[in-house]
Order: sequence, then structure tokens, then C-alpha cells
Amino acid sequence: MADLIPLPHTAKGRKGPPIVAIHGFGGDRTAYTDMLPELAKMRRTIALDLPGHGAAATWPEPPDAGACAKAVIDTLDALKIPTATLLGHSLGGAVSSIVGLMRPDLVERLILLAPGGFGEAMNSRLLRRFAAARTEAEIAPVMETFFGPAKPLPDNLVAETAKARQEDVLHASHQAVVKKITRGDGQGTLPLTKLAAQPFPITLIWGDQDYALPFSQCLAAPPEMARHLLPGVGHFPQLEAPELVMRIITQTITGRA
Repeated sequence: MADLIPLPHTAKGRKGPPIVAIHGFGGDRTAYTDMLPELAKMRRTIALDLPGHGAAATWPEPPDAGACAKAVIDTLDALKIPTATLLGHSLGGAVSSIVGLMRPDLVERLILLAPGGFGEAMNSRLLRRFAAARTEAEIAPVMETFFGPAKPLPDNLVAETAKARQEDVLHASHQAVVKKITRGDGQGTLPLTKLAAQPFPITLIWGDQDYALPFSQCLAAPPEMARHLLPGVGHFPQLEAPELVMRIITQTITGRA
């Protein structure tokens, strides 16, 4: 364990078993910047850069969800975290689920925002377009498709994404990663019955206007999993309905609204 190197991360807050926030494909730990102060009021919160993303863009091999999960496990062990709530979006939701399957002892609960792996259907073409895009003109229409039709894009989201994509290493890494996480026109699936049988609760938060991962996967999830279906919301519930998502997370963790 002494040789384990944690993933690049940002930590805030001090009390309680931590919340570990794991971003989706093509993002990085800054995806949780706006939520971090509120989450940190409840618990110490750690936002990670997954392998192939952010400050971990130079990962030796293009990682799939399993390799990302192994890196998260190594990070929790390196930081001497015995148990945590894993908050994962999209790819980060699949990664969090795999951590729970591999090391259930590390997981207090899973809170999954439009997670990957809950069904074969996935808009792989959209993800590949997102991975290839570099300019604001290329990125804007892709991001608009990710969001619900009535939800405006957050200020500076397109500009910040385009700025990050000017780094050749990061741009190449995203294109390599998307090849790993897609399966033709879909995605690989998780053993959901086995996941639901693990000794920790699972909460799903999903938008009914998600054009990347269909909300029908939320409805079809095992009945042991709590689910919150958000009307008018697309693939980024934490950005499109931040106050509602924060209330759900708070109630899930503390038992009160």
C-alpha cells in the first residue's frame, strides 16, 4: 500500500466518512466545483480526475471502466479511506459500481447520476463526436445535445471545454478512452442483480431527456435501488438541476431534506 499513488484530486471539508466524487467521460474533477462547498458541509469531499482525464491524462494505457475502478480503489487505499460514499456521473457511475463489486468493504453507499453500464443502449456516436471536438463551434452543438431541451448550458462550459481540448495529450487521450468504453453502437453492461445484492444502498438520479443514456435504464434497474427521475433534464443532472440534485444527495446521506 505504501507504493500506491492516489489519482489527482481536490479535497474539501473535514468531518465524516468522505464523499468521493467521480466525473464522467471527457470531464475532470472540476465538474463538481460548484457542488463541492455544499457537499463539504456534510462530509469531507474528494473530487478525483479519472485515468485518461484532467491531470491524469498521461495514463500509460487508455483505460476502460475497470482500469478506472482499480485506480479509484488504489486511491482510497493510498489515502487510507476505509469507507466512502461514491458519487459518480456517467462513466464515473459505472466506475463507482465496479468499485462496489470489487471492494464492497470500501463503499458506504452509491449515488449514481445517469450511470454507464445499466443497459446496452448508449449514444456512442454522440460520445465519439464529443471526444473529437476541439473548437467551441464543434463542442457547443454536442453539449446542447447532452442537455435537456429547456436547459441552457452553464456559463463558460463550452469555452472551458474547448480550452482544455487544446492540449494535444488530453484530446488524444479522450479519443483513445472512448474507444475503450464503447461497444459498437452501445456499451458493456454491469451485473446489476449482483450489484443490487451488495451490502450498501444505491440511489439513481436520471433525467428523462437524457439522449446519451436512456432513462428507461433507470426504470428497468433492480427494485432494490432507489431512483429519482428528473423531468426535463438531460445527461447532466448535477448541472441542469443543481439545487434538486443537491437536495436528493443531502437527503440520501443525512436522512433529511
